Amino acid sequence: MPVAHPRILSVIPPMTQLNTPYPSTAYLTGFLRSRGFDAVQEDIALQLVLDLFSPDGLKAIRERVDALPQRKRTPVIIGFCAQFERYLATVTPAIAFLQGRDPSMGFRIAGRNFLPEGPRFESLDVYIDEDGGDPLAWAFGSLGVQDRARHLATLYLNDLADVLRDAVDPRFEFVRYAESLARSQPTFEPLARALAAAPTLVDSTFEKLTIFAVDRSNPAIVLLSVPFPGAVYAAFRMAKAIKAHKPEIVTVLGGGWVNTELRELKEARVFDYFDYVTLDDGERPILALLEHLGYRTPAMQQDKSVCAAPANGTAGIIPIKVAQPENGLVRTYARVDGTVRYFNAGEPDVPFAEVGTPTWDGLPLDRYLSLLDMLNPMHRLWSDGRWNKLTVAHGCYWKKCSFCDVSLDYIGRYDGAPAALLVDRIEEIISETGQTGFHFVDEAAPPKALKALADELQRRNRAISWWGNIRFEKSFTPELCNQLADSGCIAVSGGLEVASDRLLTLMKKGVSVDQVARVTRAFSDAGVLVHAYLMYGFPTQTVQDTVDALEYVRQLFAEGCIQSGFFHRFACTVHSPVGLNPADYGIKLKALPPITFATNDVEFIDPTGVDHDSLGKALNKALYNYMHGIGLDEDVRSWFSGKVPKTTVARYRISKALSARY
Repeated sequence: MPVAHPRILSVIPPMTQLNTPYPSTAYLTGFLRSRGFDAVQEDIALQLVLDLFSPDGLKAIRERVDALPQRKRTPVIIGFCAQFERYLATVTPAIAFLQGRDPSMGFRIAGRNFLPEGPRFESLDVYIDEDGGDPLAWAFGSLGVQDRARHLATLYLNDLADVLRDAVDPRFEFVRYAESLARSQPTFEPLARALAAAPTLVDSTFEKLTIFAVDRSNPAIVLLSVPFPGAVYAAFRMAKAIKAHKPEIVTVLGGGWVNTELRELKEARVFDYFDYVTLDDGERPILALLEHLGYRTPAMQQDKSVCAAPANGTAGIIPIKVAQPENGLVRTYARVDGTVRYFNAGEPDVPFAEVGTPTWDGLPLDRYLSLLDMLNPMHRLWSDGRWNKLTVAHGCYWKKCSFCDVSLDYIGRYDGAPAALLVDRIEEIISETGQTGFHFVDEAAPPKALKALADELQRRNRAISWWGNIRFEKSFTPELCNQLADSGCIAVSGGLEVASDRLLTLMKKGVSVDQVARVTRAFSDAGVLVHAYLMYGFPTQTVQDTVDALEYVRQLFAEGCIQSGFFHRFACTVHSPVGLNPADYGIKLKALPPITFATNDVEFIDPTGVDHDSLGKALNKALYNYMHGIGLDEDVRSWFSGKVPKTTVARYRISKALSARY
């Protein structure tokens, strides 16, 4: 088969996730290949961690430590130096164990006499059993040797990350790396200063890895996808390295962070690093950009939504006349004559049924790290093990929640696909990866679509394990929950948010506490783990609301409805109904500064004046204990440090709801 040109490289920048590839590049690569392009992908985030947490990487860190004056050596650094030889001897087997390549090492790690233990291990001290029992068993339940070892190895890795942060790069985090430089940052100045500074060891490492990737694949176009603020700084540094190395390469920035935070982009300096910035789903903008750059494939000739070009039967890429930006680009920023301009030819999005099957070809699936750093059962699924990421449908079928970015495409445009096609994709992915675990990353998968998926999986007798996000709809009857479990569903997560019918109505959740109780119990009875997204600090939420919400949560745990949960602090975004219409929710927004770069979160004034941050500590403490079966019979007021009112919720409210007709 002839080689197609140009080659397109999609890159996952640091830091995203370490247990499994972030799916953006897999979707883009699969889509571009389905259209006849020569597309490849690299995960620089994983490569960076494996490079730094290796014998050579630790030696490089030690060199930076030795150059530090004594007054700047923190206890973390001092402990690292004192045990350096042990770290050097154990880092390779620890990484191999976390990659699943050497399970037998788990026995040595679990014995607590192999890995050096730094400050992160002090967290285990709170679990000491005065009666001489197993502290880790109290903390995590009946963990096997492998899980215990995985948790200890994760603490070990976090210790090394702390050393790296104290000695090399104060911004380093496994997830939120240099996040403050990009999160709702109205100007480019902080990021510009960081990019102009001398590179740290971390910077030079991922710059080196970027150049290796570019030289290895020799692309004409590099797509950098940034899903989170914690991947932005690295993406810009990588683009800077690419431009210095091969300035002719076209660099393109996209991803979730761009879609939410760069919708008012005016900063021209962004285009010193990137030639183009694209918004929302990347398939159509990238096709339009490729055409703009003068390339088409024979497959694109069949795409009637793209302007036709002469078909000459040539295999591979067909160069065509370059269009003017205003005549071709779709949802794309570019710099023209020193000014940022936004172009949108208005071409329709590629239907979800036609985006192709994501591919993980080129990603080192055997090198990802199965971490265990969360006590939360659902969060364990996020970090422990490798999951094939797949989407049942694009967008959210509900798209009404007032705290959500419903005005943006990734939420507001709902587009599904037939169940048969979804299972075709599942089977293709299994054939490629050898993995039968799937995480459906939908905002909320519809009950009807999940039933159709379960029907098709059962019809084909296809055995998989899957989990994902749902709304606690009454359509999830006990019968459907059992069918989903039989099809491979192992866990679901959904938004209970603030467990208050008044606030759920204000949020436009379309559910009640009683309904959530019945649906979650149906899933639990079917053997499916249930995780509740919980929220505090929503506009007009009072202390009484917060106490009542915790009482509802207590009862849900006590009745076996939910097994996992997490309290998130409400954040108002400019794209949500709350941010767009604050008066409807009883608040006033604080004035934003002039925006030339990123914007998303916006502060607000709530007339209730409640100190939600102090209440949040109590909520998460209580939740932590509830997940371990502790304190379920106690008065919820006992978790709060200050005086709070007695709950107005009847003690057996959830029990009565469960006894009512479904």
